Amino acid sequence: MARKKMILDLDTGVDDALAIAYALATPDADLIGIAASYGNTLVDTAAENSLKLLELLGATDVPVYRGFSHSSTTDGFETMEISMDIHGKNGIGDVELAAAARPVETTPAVDFMIESAHAYQDNLIIVPTGPLTNLAAAMQKDPEIIDLIGNITLMGGALTVPGNVTPYTEANINQDPEAADYVYKHAKHLVMVGLDVTMQTLLTKKETQEWRDLGTEKGRVFADIFDYYIEAYDRLDIDKRGAALHDPLAVGVAVDPKLVTLLPINMMVTHEDGRTIGDPERALDPVKTDFAAVEVDTADYLDRFMNYTNQILG
Repeated sequence: MARKKMILDLDTGVDDALAIAYALATPDADLIGIAASYGNTLVDTAAENSLKLLELLGATDVPVYRGFSHSSTTDGFETMEISMDIHGKNGIGDVELAAAARPVETTPAVDFMIESAHAYQDNLIIVPTGPLTNLAAAMQKDPEIIDLIGNITLMGGALTVPGNVTPYTEANINQDPEAADYVYKHAKHLVMVGLDVTMQTLLTKKETQEWRDLGTEKGRVFADIFDYYIEAYDRLDIDKRGAALHDPLAVGVAVDPKLVTLLPINMMVTHEDGRTIGDPERALDPVKTDFAAVEVDTADYLDRFMNYTNQILG
């Protein structure tokens, strides 16, 4: 049992599925729960996807909690067509999995985050890989947890490279810029694992064939899910060399920040266009609470990623 405890906050699409596998495989933290969010798909679909994947991976002891179904400034949410093109209509590459035996928990995700922050304090790691709506709401409901949560490592944003929604905006931040801005400005320790580094960690069908060669249902299913993603990257001209390991890189950095080079920079998110950028109001603060990953040890990370996934899929 690890000293560090981890909560994933997922809009469970293809790369979120691999984040679950990595979180279960790493010996450096125990996955204590998953908060469901909207983004790659609808929140209820994200929750069901997480439960199905946990069951497939033999982790039925990990609970899933329902989070918000839309941003903090809207009344509803519809999955974007481009998200379905990349992740499939069901979020996991249109691979059909049997319904999970375990239901979604009745406790809201926000309350689970608050309870966990009080229980584990500095040993708690929260890894959001979708919009920051759930985490911002938890921090606003119980401001005491702002100083309790030891580590927030998120997948989102773009500081030194173009965004993937606009020239300045990354998709997860774009879903709820106001919530993201609140988290960036209030977190005790926040690491942004953005497009700056995630687009340097590409997986190809060579690696997914390794999963097929394991000869297990788990290996085949995850290969089918990620092959859909690779083919979408190629078809949509995102990257023809492979598909990015966005969300599992955030999990990797959350437990081992030495995988990346971190730039200490207190950041903000512009509400009008969702841009992640340095916060001029905190630029002179002697202590930096935000850090942006600007370089990644690609070879080391990919080697570790494949070792972990081969273990859990084998």
